[in-house]
Amino acid sequence: MTQNIVRMIDHTLLKADATKEDIVKLVEEAKEYAFASVCVNPTWVRTAAHMLKDTPEVKVCTVIGFPLGASTPETKAFETKNALENGADEVDMVLNIGALRDGDDELVERDIRAVVDAAKGKALSKVIIETCLLTKEEKIRACELAVKAGADYVKTSTGFSTGGATVEDIELMRQTVGPDIGVKASGGVRSREDAVAIVKAGATRIGASSGVAISKGELSVNNY
Repeated sequence: MTQNIVRMIDHTLLKADATKEDIVKLVEEAKEYAFASVCVNPTWVRTAAHMLKDTPEVKVCTVIGFPLGASTPETKAFETKNALENGADEVDMVLNIGALRDGDDELVERDIRAVVDAAKGKALSKVIIETCLLTKEEKIRACELAVKAGADYVKTSTGFSTGGATVEDIELMRQTVGPDIGVKASGGVRSREDAVAIVKAGATRIGASSGVAISKGELSVNNY
């Protein structure tokens, strides 16, 4: 179980003050522990892709419209194309949270589809719905719109808002999207016990800066 969980981890560093030295350390850890990917801000995609060119089992993941989701669909599509040109294998986009809460499902779907279409056939697309800001009904709608727009995954959180992944949200998201769409838990997964509980609830990927601690069975002080 532990080894399977390790292979589900997107080893993550999205802090604004991350330096190249920090990113190099992140990538080296991902190679050592054979995590699913490294998840870095777009400015570091080229660096990570270069370091991982001989380690194809570790993918390069980046974020789009992060962390607010408030940029336009056209901007998110450009960000996605640029990230792919720089070597990204996976893109985690933040949907338009305000539009979702307004009930503007057309805009939300168009927003997601802009990224999905830009990534199609080239990279996995994951949709961050920011569960901590949504009602149960809104979480369900967000997941349904992500599936309708063709996304590969739904994801709980940015890790930069008021809360992260919970077992209850993962269960709801899995129930909503069914068995064929990935569910990524992010934010607050800090220990092996957290990771096991999240996976049992239906998560198939874990976004965490605590990958090494999870692998070692330790408790991390990191929040993402």
